[in-house]
Amino acid sequence: MHRRILVATLLAVAVTAVVLGLPLGVTALKLVEDFTRTDLSTRSQQIATSLDEQVASRHPIDVESVLLAVPRDARLVVRTKDHEYVYGTDPGRSPLTESVPMVQSGTVTLSAPSGPVRTQQFQVAGLVLLLVVLSAGTGMVVAGLTARRLADPLRHVAARAARLGAGDFRADPKRHEVPELDRVADALDASGAALSQLVQRERELVGDVSHQLRSRLTALQLRLEALADVPDQEVAEEAAAALEQAERLSSVLDDLLAAATAARARDAEPLDVSEALSEAAAEWREPLRAQGRALRQRVPDGLLARATPGRLREAIGVLLDNAVRHGKGTVTLTARNGGGTVVVEVGDAGPGVPDQLVPYVFERGFSAGGSTGVGLALARALVEADGGRLELSKARPALFEIFLPVARADDVLGVPWKIESRPR
Repeated sequence: MHRRILVATLLAVAVTAVVLGLPLGVTALKLVEDFTRTDLSTRSQQIATSLDEQVASRHPIDVESVLLAVPRDARLVVRTKDHEYVYGTDPGRSPLTESVPMVQSGTVTLSAPSGPVRTQQFQVAGLVLLLVVLSAGTGMVVAGLTARRLADPLRHVAARAARLGAGDFRADPKRHEVPELDRVADALDASGAALSQLVQRERELVGDVSHQLRSRLTALQLRLEALADVPDQEVAEEAAAALEQAERLSSVLDDLLAAATAARARDAEPLDVSEALSEAAAEWREPLRAQGRALRQRVPDGLLARATPGRLREAIGVLLDNAVRHGKGTVTLTARNGGGTVVVEVGDAGPGVPDQLVPYVFERGFSAGGSTGVGLALARALVEADGGRLELSKARPALFEIFLPVARADDVLGVPWKIESRPR
């Protein structure tokens, strides 16, 4: 888009320069010659008038009395019925010549060399060309600034749409003072809020349904196991068959939940946790330093997790922003291997979360500090989208933990990743 805008603007500038520059150049060259011819014509008229006065007063023609009106390097030729008077040197090839008739039957002709006129024409043409080049250069600068001013907001809106598609549903307050693009940004924010609520309701529904089904299936299996032990052989056989179907149903439920988790985490990839956390820490050190606080980072090298870089950065950013807004003291950002998972911890030395608010910190719209109440709910949704978990492990002081799947060897080598379903 930047290149198209730049090319279109430069093309318009080039067309304008050609359309205006060529006529201006031709007109300037013509004016230089016309000024010279007009000067020669005026001088010839003055000379003819003076000589006519001499003839009218019955005095002989005195050419020397009008030599002051003859330009330098020009030739004067005065023709009468009886004589021809010539003054000056030969003006050379292709001179500029102007003739004026005399009242007393004669002509006055002035011829000037064309060299000085051509030199002036070249100078004027160079000046016109310089003006065209300056105009084109100014147009290029303006085109570059205009293209950047239009292309940068488009890139930002496109990046916002890409983040929305990747699961980042946070509103973006940045606007570009371009009404059409600002309306698109407003629409993306509204879509992000709606999608966030939809995804959260969907996950809550899946979790509730899963919990209820598992509970009912467990109760049903216990009852069937009890019936399978009764003395009545026929009843015991029917109970054993029903128990087998219940176990199959439990296995199908596990497979469906595993498939849903795999679908959510299909964009996840092996990720160097140290690098991702370093980028997040670099972004938040300055805001903490402005408050007189510090950010301490402890992440071992070679720690690989399976996650989407953008989602993990956004989730870490939400937790660090929460620590900046509501916490105190030094903020800690650590990571460790938790046995099958990579655990990322974000904590601070603030007062933490009151006990009565702990069950609600991840609910959308809930906030005890005057904020929108979207951040923590969004962070949990982003982590869960990669098959991980976000928990408040300690309320006072607040310590949040992100549990991410460890990147296995077949992930790094490019073998398709499969999620295994295991009963809890």
